[in-house]
Amino acid sequence: METCTLCLSQIERILSGRFNQGVSLNSDHFNLKHYKKGEVLFNEGGTPRGVFFIHSGLIKVIKYGIEGKEQIIEIAKVGDLVGFRAMLSDLTYNVDAIMLEDTTLCYVQKSDFLKEINCNEDLRNTVIRVLSKELQDRADLLTTMAQKTVRQRTALALLLLDDIYEGKPINLSRDDLANFVGTATETVIRLLREFKKDLIIETKGRRIMILQKSQLIEISELT
Repeated sequence: METCTLCLSQIERILSGRFNQGVSLNSDHFNLKHYKKGEVLFNEGGTPRGVFFIHSGLIKVIKYGIEGKEQIIEIAKVGDLVGFRAMLSDLTYNVDAIMLEDTTLCYVQKSDFLKEINCNEDLRNTVIRVLSKELQDRADLLTTMAQKTVRQRTALALLLLDDIYEGKPINLSRDDLANFVGTATETVIRLLREFKKDLIIETKGRRIMILQKSQLIEISELT
C-alpha cells in the first residue's frame, strides 16, 4: 500500500486524538483499503512496514498463549493507529491483527512516518507522550485485571466494549468476549445469563445491550 498523504499530513493530530473523523472518508484518501470480517491485517513474526489508520470497523489484536489459546489484548476502533508500536520498535510483530467486522483503512509507510518525525517537533513530542501513556495504561490495566474475579472482569470488559461501540449494541461472539475477558466461553455465557436475569443487560442473538451501566461499574469495582 502507498502512503495516504492526507493521513501523513494529519499524523500528529491522529495520534493526539484530534483528527476530525466526520470528514475523514473523502476523495483525498485516494488509497483506502477495504477488508472483510475475519481477514488478517498482519501476523506475529511479520515485519512492520508502516501503520494503519482505521476509518471504519474494528480490529482485534490477539496473542496466543498455552496450547494456542487466543487472548484478545486490544480492540482497535475508528481513529486508532494499528501497528504503531511495532513499527517504531524495529522488531517483528509479536501479535496478530484480525478484522472483527468489515473495516476500512489507510496506510502510512514507515519511511514517510520517520521522515515526518525528523522534521516535526510536535510529532516527536506527541509520540513520546503517547508511548508513555500507553505503557502506564497497560500496566494499570494488567494490575487491575489480575486482582479481579472473573465476574468483575466480565463486567469491566462490557464497560470497555460499551465505550468502543459508543453505546450501541455490542456485537461480539461469545468466544471473542471470553478471549477478551480471559476466561472460558462457558463461563462468559453463564455470567451473561446472570446479568440478563438481573436486568443489567439484554441480549438478542450475539448482540448485548447494556441497560444498567451503573450496576456494571459497581460489579467491576474491587470489594
